[in-house]
Amino acid sequence: MNWIALVIAGIFEIGWPLGLKLSQQPESNKWTWILFSVACMTVSGGFLWYAQKSIPIGTAYAVWTGIGAVGTLLVGVLFFQDSANIFRLLSALLIVVGIVGLKIF
Repeated sequence: MNWIALVIAGIFEIGWPLGLKLSQQPESNKWTWILFSVACMTVSGGFLWYAQKSIPIGTAYAVWTGIGAVGTLLVGVLFFQDSANIFRLLSALLIVVGIVGLKIF
């Protein structure tokens, strides 16, 4: 259950930079997206807190930030035309390999 909570925390970790990005769009309601970001931060932190009850802090933090980093990179590539060059994607793959390694070992 704690690993599920950690994945949920990582998914909400993607939400706050997304909300900040959307708050900068000219046609958006800036404060709605900023509040969305704050809500995502709060939920993400709460699930991380719960997950750390049985997952070592270093592992939990690395997985949490890794999901957030790779997920945000993918959101940027898919929805905001961020660069998807081979070096960026290989770098993201290295993050995923590191996360899997922390879970296995």
